[in-house]
Amino acid sequence: MKNADSNPSVSNGTSKKHAVQKWHHTASSTTILWLAVSLPLVIWDIGYVFGRPHTMPDGFLHWPLYVPYALYGEVDHVYGWKAFNAKNGFTAAQTALNLVETVMYLVYLYMLWTRADKAFDSAKRTLSGRDGALAVVIGFSAAVMTLSKTILYWANEYYSDFDNIAHNTPMDLLTLWIIPNGAWIVLPTYMISKFGGDILDGLTLASSQSVKTEYNKHEGSG
Repeated sequence: MKNADSNPSVSNGTSKKHAVQKWHHTASSTTILWLAVSLPLVIWDIGYVFGRPHTMPDGFLHWPLYVPYALYGEVDHVYGWKAFNAKNGFTAAQTALNLVETVMYLVYLYMLWTRADKAFDSAKRTLSGRDGALAVVIGFSAAVMTLSKTILYWANEYYSDFDNIAHNTPMDLLTLWIIPNGAWIVLPTYMISKFGGDILDGLTLASSQSVKTEYNKHEGSG
C-alpha cells in the first residue's frame, strides 16, 4: 500500500490545500450595528463639546439639536456649566480623542465598503490581503482607544471622589450614566476581541507558512 508521501495525487492535493489557505477579515454584524448607532451619537457629542457655550442652555445653538444635553449636563457636571466655568480641560481633551477615533472608524468602514473582496458571495463584507490587514489594524487601534478613554473617564470620577456625578440618585446614576457609558466599555471590548483574533490568526498563518517554506528549502537542499 502506498502512503500519502508516495502518492502524487495526495501530495498534490495537500499542496493545493496549503496553497489556498488565505487569511481574510469579515466584519461582524455586531460591530457594524454598534458603529451605525455609536458614530452618529459621538459626532453629536463632539459638536456639543466643541460648540460650548453656544450649544449649552441659553446658547443660540442649543435648541433643538442639543436640548437633551440640558439634562445630561445636570447628571454629569463634566458636560455642564460647572466644568465649563472652571475651565476644566478634561471634557474637550477626551472629545479630541473622540474625534480621532471617529475618523479611524470611518476609514475602517470606508475600506470595508469600497475594497471588499468580490470573490466572497456573502452578505457580510470581507477584506483580504494588505487592505484587510490595514482595516483590522485601524479598527483594533480605534477600539483600544475607545475602551481606554472610557475607562479613563470612569477612573477620573473615582479618583476625584465622584465629584461630577455623586449628587445623582442611585436610579438616575444607573439609568442616565452607568448604563449609557457602560455600552462604550462592553462593545469596544467585543470589537477588540474580534479584531485581535483576526490579527492573531493572520500572524499565526504567516508564521506557519514561513516555517513550512524554510522546511521545504532544507528538504530541497538535502
